[in-house]
Amino acid sequence: MVEPSSGSAKAALVANPWMVAISVMLATFMEVLDTAIASVALPYIAGSLSASNSEATWVLTSYLVANAIILPASNWFSLRFGRKRFLIICVILFTIASFFCGAAPSLALLLVARVIQGAGGGALQPISQAILLESFPPAKRGMAMAVFAFGIVVAPVLGPTLGGWLTDTYSWRYAFYINIPVGALAVFMINRYVVDPPYIKNAKVHPFDNLSFGLLAVWTGCLQIVLDKGQEDDWFSAVWVRWAVFALVISLTWFIVRSWRNKNGLINLQILKNRNFAVGCLLIGLLGVAIYITITMLPLYYQEVLGYTAFAAGLVVGPRGIGSILGMPVIGWLSSKVDNRILLTLGFVGFGICSMIFGGVNLDIGPRTLLIPIMVTGFALSFVFVPISSMATATVRNEDMGNATGIFNLLRNIGGSIGIAGAQTMLIRRAAFHQNQIVAAAPRVGAIYQHSTQQYTSFIARYLGKAAGSSAAQGEMYRQLNQQALLWSFIDVFRWTAVLGFLAAMLVWLFRNVKHKKGAVALH
Repeated sequence: MVEPSSGSAKAALVANPWMVAISVMLATFMEVLDTAIASVALPYIAGSLSASNSEATWVLTSYLVANAIILPASNWFSLRFGRKRFLIICVILFTIASFFCGAAPSLALLLVARVIQGAGGGALQPISQAILLESFPPAKRGMAMAVFAFGIVVAPVLGPTLGGWLTDTYSWRYAFYINIPVGALAVFMINRYVVDPPYIKNAKVHPFDNLSFGLLAVWTGCLQIVLDKGQEDDWFSAVWVRWAVFALVISLTWFIVRSWRNKNGLINLQILKNRNFAVGCLLIGLLGVAIYITITMLPLYYQEVLGYTAFAAGLVVGPRGIGSILGMPVIGWLSSKVDNRILLTLGFVGFGICSMIFGGVNLDIGPRTLLIPIMVTGFALSFVFVPISSMATATVRNEDMGNATGIFNLLRNIGGSIGIAGAQTMLIRRAAFHQNQIVAAAPRVGAIYQHSTQQYTSFIARYLGKAAGSSAAQGEMYRQLNQQALLWSFIDVFRWTAVLGFLAAMLVWLFRNVKHKKGAVALH
């Protein structure tokens, strides 16, 4: 038996923990919603600011990098300035940066504003999660995490619909302006309902670990630069990529060794000795990769391959939010009654099966073709996030919760960053591969190509004349070639995402089962 931390569990409880849950969920909802809204607006941002689609993805990845750098430091800032005060400052910074994102006249200024926004948003999730977990006793944390999951799971799946509507009806800039009223409400509720626990108020704060913070900035920055730009320069054939990877390996290794040995460092990696927490970190990283690929790629598929508008693409993927909303009360009720490893397995397997179905798409699908698998994906994700969080933190002391949630959310963000950049690279590489395969199967001198070209030429010549008909037919054939190649590259991405889901389902059983008995935690 592992007893709760000395006196801290009762001290952390407040009169109305559900109002605390709503208050911190608002901040998290705003922060995660912003990423999902921005994802569906990427083609419009690229067109408006004269950037390519790959450059537009920096709007997502630059945010995630700044977010990741601040995440581990959030616990120190909470102890130094007070958790409630620091949370309010972060919400205000995030909200102000959102305004400047919407008002940015160029991609460079937009990226600067996104970095500031990411710095403000970096602490929102770990602090909100720590406050929420401490506000409920261990036996009720499953239901509490179901509420918190609305910010993590529902926001990304509702975001594309809202973002698409704002983008088509007004402008992509309103995808950022929408954060302003939500941020104002979050500040009001946090100020009213959140209270710092005694151990925060009486904490003895060690000096800030400048070296670890610098190392963190170096390795996360190098990782993101390599992921974003490596494809353009053919990876290791470029000298700068080799040097960046070298700096990444050195700084990451140094950071890990220092964080393991220095208990008063930026983060304390000794907490990874807790088996359930270590397994939870591994799974949340894989989940970050998978969920961000799905959030980014599915709307992009409808827009880039099928020609949907942002709003139409958002409507098509919107039912995932309905699935998540339906799954939240179910998982909240089941989490305290059923072995969470079973729930996690069902969630990851369901996600993997739906990703395999996405991997069977073609150019003839309609808006409702994938309605059921999209909705089931949202339902499955609710069976993943809640049990991972509750099992990973079930045996973590309240005093260590800030450190734990910082590491936990850092790995989810790093996973998401890797997922987005990896999916973009795979799209480009596999599209070129499939283009070569199609050309080899239907060469220009072949009967299929010649017959199709003649048909297009004769049809177009009726309206444009023979001279224009030939060149227009060639252009149409090339457009179809690119469309088919891009279709197959999306299929590859979806199928690899399914493999991640099935792999995670197997790793779930590395967890030790956790049962709560009258305020104590039993491991089996």
